[in-house]
Amino acid sequence: MRPARRFIAFLLTWPIVTGLIAAPFKNGFDLRGALVPPEAIISGGPPRDGIPALTNPSFVEHEVASLWQPDDIVLSVETESGSRAYPVGVLNWHELANDTIDGQPVLISFCPLCGTGMIFERRVANRTLTFGVSGLLYNSDLLMYDHQTESLWSQIGARAIAGPLAGTRLEQRPVRHERWQAWKARVGNAGKVLSTDTGYSRDYRRSPYGEYDHSERLYFPVSHQSRLYHPKTLVLGGSFKGEHKAWPFPELAKTDGTVNDRIGGEAVVIHYDATVPTARLYRASGELLPAVQAFWFAWFTFHPETDVYTHDQPD
Repeated sequence: MRPARRFIAFLLTWPIVTGLIAAPFKNGFDLRGALVPPEAIISGGPPRDGIPALTNPSFVEHEVASLWQPDDIVLSVETESGSRAYPVGVLNWHELANDTIDGQPVLISFCPLCGTGMIFERRVANRTLTFGVSGLLYNSDLLMYDHQTESLWSQIGARAIAGPLAGTRLEQRPVRHERWQAWKARVGNAGKVLSTDTGYSRDYRRSPYGEYDHSERLYFPVSHQSRLYHPKTLVLGGSFKGEHKAWPFPELAKTDGTVNDRIGGEAVVIHYDATVPTARLYRASGELLPAVQAFWFAWFTFHPETDVYTHDQPD
């Protein structure tokens, strides 16, 4: 090949190799300047908004929500007037619900691949964002995007990883994981539940993920793996002052349901409920703290340096 042609061929391949000239685009999102390797952001299958997020969702009294069975799981949030429940049966199909609680715009998010239900403030940098499902994943976890800037946001990472808001963090709120019957008994008449009248035709009694929750198989690659526990073992993950810690449910099951511990110099209490199962993180004062209930693989791949609670650890 002549030198001139060789140089032209080099120029044509250079953008592909470096990404400096031809920016990587996936599902229509510009990944230039991404805070993670663009090749680690992969398609989950559906296109952008192929999984439709809910906006301005409606709620009904729990007495008329006849679809749900006693053992069905809901994410619940306390409000000034009572409690609000978001059934996982609905979130499996929509993953995001843009809601407003006590006048504050919030985002309810659920990633079926990671078992993570998390709630965030939607008020970011003095503006209210609305979120959609990008159809992309990072470390097998849901990547959300905001309609205002088209930045991509990592759910477990709780920050924007690409786009104009890259590096911006989301404020996380506490959330409970409860059985439908137990939630109804706890809140009485002061509870409302997300309506299944979403505007979409979905079978909310059926999970589109089959037996995924129990299989060792991961559908998508992750950057870090650990065989310390089954990949789908549930853990409670907490972060404080740069320190991360996981409380695996098999370890909590060996206790009487209450564990006094420390993270980042903070005294905390973990309450474990084997009937769900679920765990919640509290300050020693009794304040419910934001935490992440997740599959072990998901917590570990985002926090490979995590400390891990074991029942036989010294006090």
